[in-house]
Amino acid sequence: MNPTFPPQPVVARESEPTEDNIRALVYAFYDRVQADPMLGPVFEQKLAGRWDEHLPKMCTFWSSIALGQKGYRGNVQQAHQPLLGIEPQHFSRWLYLFLDTVESRYAPAAAVRFMEPALRIAQSLQLSKFGWDYTIPEEQQALLEQLAPRRRKDGDTPDAPPARDEPFPTKIIGRSTKD
Repeated sequence: MNPTFPPQPVVARESEPTEDNIRALVYAFYDRVQADPMLGPVFEQKLAGRWDEHLPKMCTFWSSIALGQKGYRGNVQQAHQPLLGIEPQHFSRWLYLFLDTVESRYAPAAAVRFMEPALRIAQSLQLSKFGWDYTIPEEQQALLEQLAPRRRKDGDTPDAPPARDEPFPTKIIGRSTKD
């Protein structure tokens, strides 16, 4: 995905998310974040000595997203507002690491259940941080394009070609369904 870091080794890819494999995903991903020269210092500045508190919260968050559980009670926007020194490249780096980790652990249909929300959340955080006239970076738009063919609409059969229109339930700013 991104030539500046080694891809995550592929493990047995899961066909469906479960609490156990979500926990494994979260811990593997944050091991990569902590080791990453760009992201590691940013996260360490905020979470030094609190990783044992943060990681279970992230497991609950991603279980809420991927499994539809309602255990997460935080506010994503509010939690990320006090982070200083965050620039667009941090979002792109986080996305590449996260999507690569997800892709190495889940079959495509299951991976999209993490990838779509991650891209939406990143976009929302960027627009909130950098302003509504902010242009989502090209590499993130490319990630959206990569995901679009993977998403199927309800009622599609496994043999049906994937939907090619807007991959998200809500409009992505700066991208129309006619583009």
